[in-house]
Amino acid sequence: MMQRRRAVVAFSTAWLLAGHAPAATSAEPEASGRTYYVYVAAESDDEVSVVRYGPAGAEVVKTVTVGSYPAEIEGPHGLNVDPDGRHWYVSIAHGFPYGSVHKYETGTDAWVGDVTLGLFPATLDVSAATGLLFAVNFNLHGPMEASSISVVEVDTMSEVARVETGVRPHGGRLGRDGSAFYSVNMMDFELVELDAFTFEITRRLPLGEGVMPTWVTRPTADGKVYVTGNNVARIFEIDLGSWRVERTFETGAGPYNVDVSPDGTRMVATYKNGDAVGFWDLASGEEVARTPTSRTIPHGVVVTPDGELAFVTLEGVGADPGTVEVYRMATGERVDAVDVGKQAGGIAFWKQEGRESER
Repeated sequence: MMQRRRAVVAFSTAWLLAGHAPAATSAEPEASGRTYYVYVAAESDDEVSVVRYGPAGAEVVKTVTVGSYPAEIEGPHGLNVDPDGRHWYVSIAHGFPYGSVHKYETGTDAWVGDVTLGLFPATLDVSAATGLLFAVNFNLHGPMEASSISVVEVDTMSEVARVETGVRPHGGRLGRDGSAFYSVNMMDFELVELDAFTFEITRRLPLGEGVMPTWVTRPTADGKVYVTGNNVARIFEIDLGSWRVERTFETGAGPYNVDVSPDGTRMVATYKNGDAVGFWDLASGEEVARTPTSRTIPHGVVVTPDGELAFVTLEGVGADPGTVEVYRMATGERVDAVDVGKQAGGIAFWKQEGRESER
């Protein structure tokens, strides 16, 4: 298992690590009176933390130990909350030899069940249309061969299908109505569309020879998705109707994760090799702010349902803890940060409380 851990660290360092340019944070209470909650996975500590941000600032309100083997590092990687907000799910990437997905209740954080999947299950999402969970099997430690997407029935936590997709699938998100699952194949250099009802691959879009995509956004209301080209410092805007690249955004080094505001006007991306977060106006196609992160290796990002804030995870290196940062979407200003477990990565929005609150 220590060999597995070293492999993960070596992969992250060799492929995604870059400079170390910390910047100070400044806590600023949220004037709106709203309070936001996110779940955050710490991959090297086998923990999931509940982070709250509101008028009193950012704080960790609870930490949940996850996994099945306390003496081993099992690597919680991907996180998501189901559409009704009653349960959260985390992928345990390492496993013996396969990984798994575990189900917990929100609020109590009581463990409900788990299911064994493929090699290194990474990102996951739950369909509002069917209630099925889709998880990509990244296969980080396996050979460079086609891997798969697992489909899980969450009431019984049973794998009902496994669909071959491509080499090193990652960064999966469902469409707005839950009828399609979009993911990227990093080593096949493509975006993939999976029919969430028939479990068939319906379309593939090559992004260019050697382009290594890492994430795709949930589609916007006008049918656009945004894909990070990690190794080419670009983000691709893809129109789902025409199934082609419409625009290309030149970004900071190593764009890794990306999210879009609910109204489709703003995009935020983590620059994993550049220790920064970029904020984009999608109407003009211009980057309106680029903010250095407080620690190195920015990883995950999620925008709140009201479009006001972005929560970003930072992995850190060595003995550093992981960190969750909070940014204003309108300005790119960091308003607070709080430390969590080591190698903070996966992040999922849970709920919003207070004035005009919504999930």
